[in-house]
Amino acid sequence: MATRSTPGGTLTYNQDESRVSRLTLLFGALAAVSVAFFRGGHWGFGILIGSVLAWLNFRWLRQGLDAFTEAATAQANQRNVNVPVLTYFKALFRYGLIALAVYVIFRYLNVPVLSMVVGLCALGAATFVVSIHSIVYPQE
Repeated sequence: MATRSTPGGTLTYNQDESRVSRLTLLFGALAAVSVAFFRGGHWGFGILIGSVLAWLNFRWLRQGLDAFTEAATAQANQRNVNVPVLTYFKALFRYGLIALAVYVIFRYLNVPVLSMVVGLCALGAATFVVSIHSIVYPQE
């Protein structure tokens, strides 16, 4: 696994990835509860759905990059690297799958699209918090 150097040693990127993953769901759940209280259940449900979709997007991105890295490392001396087709599918179509899920949920469950888009921002908020944490506390 990749590591970055810090003054006190090394900290794996996996710790930061795990934090981003957990915080995405936590921020989404907290926002969903508070928005449901002030704007109604459909809005809260939309934010929760959006944050879960953002979490899935992050997991698929991580799995795809891990698969690309493993394939490239294992086949370092070969001219052409063979990567599983499913990896390409996840890398290229994850945004399409999220858009399709948002459309279906909007169409059949009458959840506001804007609430799902706001829920997707939970990933950005989690990434921001973990980045600031890594800068402020570089050693752990």
